[in-house]
Amino acid sequence: MELYLKLIDVLFPVFFIIGIGYYLGKKDPKFNTKFITNFAGTIGTPAMIFYTITTTGVTLEIFTEYFIYAVIILSAFAIVGFIFLLILNKDPITELPPMFLPNTGNMGVPICLFAYGTAGLGVASAIASVIILFHFTIGILLASKKFSFGVLIKNGPIYGIIASVMFLYFDLDVPGYLENTTFLLTYTTIFLVLMALGVALTRLKIVSWTHAAILGSVRVILGPIIGFGLIKFLDLSGFMAGVLLIQSAMPSAVLTYLVGSMYSQKRAVDNIASVIVSSTLMSFITIPIVVYISLKFFN
Repeated sequence: MELYLKLIDVLFPVFFIIGIGYYLGKKDPKFNTKFITNFAGTIGTPAMIFYTITTTGVTLEIFTEYFIYAVIILSAFAIVGFIFLLILNKDPITELPPMFLPNTGNMGVPICLFAYGTAGLGVASAIASVIILFHFTIGILLASKKFSFGVLIKNGPIYGIIASVMFLYFDLDVPGYLENTTFLLTYTTIFLVLMALGVALTRLKIVSWTHAAILGSVRVILGPIIGFGLIKFLDLSGFMAGVLLIQSAMPSAVLTYLVGSMYSQKRAVDNIASVIVSSTLMSFITIPIVVYISLKFFN
């Protein structure tokens, strides 16, 4: 019974805030989330990365270790996604991002926070930082079939990662004023991006329910299976293994739609939106199961 109550404690806040965003998006179809996007991209996410990596007990060794694990998992996601896109006669290049880039920031980070506290928050952010890097490198490369260093240079979260690694590498103490400021920005960002996700769900449309259901299932069902396989192969245990499993179970990242709309053709963008919607809806069923397993076996 205690585990079920913990499960409610973990998931209710996240789904409730997403629900607030969904309600606002339905009530006002013109609800403007541009401020949230700009704030999260330029200030909130860099601050969240810095705070969660430098103040939650994550060492450079742990950061590097789970950074590598995330790259391995993402590579497996990409291979599986590529195969299924080929089977469904989809574009395996421009439509690949939502198949291998999960929503580890908007959903994964807060869920890991409520499941494992600030320690889980740090590891979750180490994994999410890989996804952020991939969004603005491989994600843009796949969407546009070309790459620009200019986009990477102008990307705020990249500097958050660099600053975090520098503090870890030189074992620097974070000044109190900087820790407190990034703390406030971190929890503000978590609330805003969850709400923005709810709003986005009212606007993204499904093109083909059959294909969207198949690809969405691949994302939220095979994702945690791949994560669990890596955990067993590497013999990982404890809360860090639980965080890795939870992060691997997240639905497609909404950011893949934003990047796709900037660099891909409309047909590909519509298909990307379909996968995001279907995987997110399915995740309301699969995530509680994965979190239950994580809390039961990796604590």
